[in-house]
Amino acid sequence: MSADPALARARRRRRVEAALPWLVTLAAFLLWEGGVRILGVAEFILPAPSAVALSIQKWWWPILENAGQTLFTTVLGFLLAVAFGLALGVAIGSSTLLYRGLYPLLIAFNSVPKVAVVPVLVIWFGIGTWPAVITAFLISFFPIVVNVATGIATVEPELKDVLRALGAKQTDIIRKVGLPRAMPYFFASLKVAITTAFVGSIIAETVAANAGIGHLMIVASSRFDVPLVFAGLVVTGVMGVLMYAVAAAIERRTTGWAMRGQDGTGLAVGG
Repeated sequence: MSADPALARARRRRRVEAALPWLVTLAAFLLWEGGVRILGVAEFILPAPSAVALSIQKWWWPILENAGQTLFTTVLGFLLAVAFGLALGVAIGSSTLLYRGLYPLLIAFNSVPKVAVVPVLVIWFGIGTWPAVITAFLISFFPIVVNVATGIATVEPELKDVLRALGAKQTDIIRKVGLPRAMPYFFASLKVAITTAFVGSIIAETVAANAGIGHLMIVASSRFDVPLVFAGLVVTGVMGVLMYAVAAAIERRTTGWAMRGQDGTGLAVGG
C-alpha cells in the first residue's frame, strides 16, 4: 500500500527545510573563500574562512574563555530585560494612562545610542562585567516592552465587555486573556532581543572590559591579527544563532497554537 502523496511531500519538505540553513551557510562560506582566493585579497584586509578556522584552532582556549564571558554577560542582561520588560509591558498594555505617559520616555530612551551610555556606566560601575550586562539589558529591553504592551492592549474591547459582564475583574482579563494573547508577541520579541543583547555586550566589551569577545577583538585588531578578529565575529554569530534557536524552540512548545498550519504539515487527507 503506497503512502499518502500529501504526507510524502510534507516529509520531503521538512527534510529540505532542515537542510536548507546548512546548505546556504556552506554556500556563503564557499563563495567567501573562492572570492578571496580568486581576487587575491590580502589577509589583513579580508581573511578567507580557512584562515579564520586556523585562527580559531590556534587561539581556541582564549576564544573559549572570552566567549564564555560574553555569553554570561549577554544572558544575564537578557534575563533582566525579560523580567523587567514583561512586567512593564503588562503594566503599560493594561493602562491607557501609563501607555500615554511612559511611551514617549521609552522611545526617547531607546533612541539614545547605547555606545554613548557605556562611558557613564564605567564611571558608575567601573571596568568589568556590569557595564556589559547593563548595556545588553538596555539594548534588549525596549522590544520586549513594546511587543508585550501591544499584545495586551490589542485585546478586543467587545471581549473585555463580555468578560466584565460575566463578573471578571481587570486582573482576570489580563491573566486569562491578555497574557495568552501577548505570548506570540512576547516570544517574537525574545528572538529579536537575544540577538541584540549580544550587540550590547560586544559594544561594552570593546569600550570598557578586560575580558569578552569584544575585548579579544580589540586586542587582536591592535596587533593587526585580522583572522582572530573575524574568529571573534564568527563565534559571536554562532552563539547568537544558538540562543535564537533556544528561544524559537521554547516558542514552538508554548505558543504552537498561534503558528498552526504555517509549516505545511497540516494538510488535509483525501478530498
